[in-house]
Amino acid sequence: MNQPNRTSAALLLAALVLNGCGGKPGDVSANSLPPVAVRVQIAESKSRVATEEDVGTVRAKLHAVIEAKVSGKIEQMLVVPGQEVKAGEPLVQLDAREVQAQLDQADAVRQQAESDLKRATDLVQQKILSQSEYDAAQSKFHVADAAAAAAKSLLDYTRVTAPFDGVITRKYADVGDLAAPGKPLLEMEDARDLQLETDVPEAVIGHLALGDRLEVHVSGISNELAGTVSEIAPSADPNSHTFLVKLDLPSAPGLRAGQFSRVAVPVGKTSALRVPATAVWQRGEIELVFVVASGHAQLRIVKTGKRVGDEVELVSGVDAGEPVVTEGAAQLLDGQPVILQP
Repeated sequence: MNQPNRTSAALLLAALVLNGCGGKPGDVSANSLPPVAVRVQIAESKSRVATEEDVGTVRAKLHAVIEAKVSGKIEQMLVVPGQEVKAGEPLVQLDAREVQAQLDQADAVRQQAESDLKRATDLVQQKILSQSEYDAAQSKFHVADAAAAAAKSLLDYTRVTAPFDGVITRKYADVGDLAAPGKPLLEMEDARDLQLETDVPEAVIGHLALGDRLEVHVSGISNELAGTVSEIAPSADPNSHTFLVKLDLPSAPGLRAGQFSRVAVPVGKTSALRVPATAVWQRGEIELVFVVASGHAQLRIVKTGKRVGDEVELVSGVDAGEPVVTEGAAQLLDGQPVILQP
């Protein structure tokens, strides 16, 4: 912006500010006003890491879809969504009558085979029974024992238990429904250990490495989080041409699975003029600053960029080396004399 355009724009804004306060532009000469003590800071070009923001979703690192290992009607649903459970805690009880009958039958066969084996052992020691007949009795017992153990396992499977400590997040079935292998009953996750999943474009993936710490902004959480890159997919999705990247997240109040988030992926370095954020103030949609020239305040329209800590980038409106008012701007008018404070 050249000097005549800056001056005319500043005068117009000063008039608008005065009118907004109930005054008229010609009522008071800015030069006749008493000087205002202000503090300034030189607008300097500073470098920072340039980033590209990618969207992602917060997810639990441990997540499980709970299914039954055997078919059966659901007799009891022992949990509800939102309930915390411990590893091994029963979640669903299936009707076990048929499996119990199979186990009783297998136990009876095993007991009979065990008795036959004991009798065969006594007879073979007395040289009454041949070795081949004894081996047959022994094999029969092993088969019966294995069948009883299998039936016992099936009975254990009628009680579905939690695979780890966590919280129930979703329920797909209820009492009376038929459970079967491959049919989801519940979902659960460990809400204490969360990570961010994001799809990073192939043009950016080369800037990432395992162990990198990136800034993460999570919806609903005011503070930035530092995520650590824990996984990078070795190949890109052929449809989106993006790589799945996972970042471990620290625990934070309000952080939950499913939240929308943004992650700042570094792509290089850039430089821009920066001034304290307190130097920029707004009138409606217009961003303004005061600069000091020849002992007087000059009103400037500016366009701001990224905020970096307590500073904000100025994309246009101010040149490098110009002193920008950081304190006392609220009392200033365009053209008013100023006194610089250390």
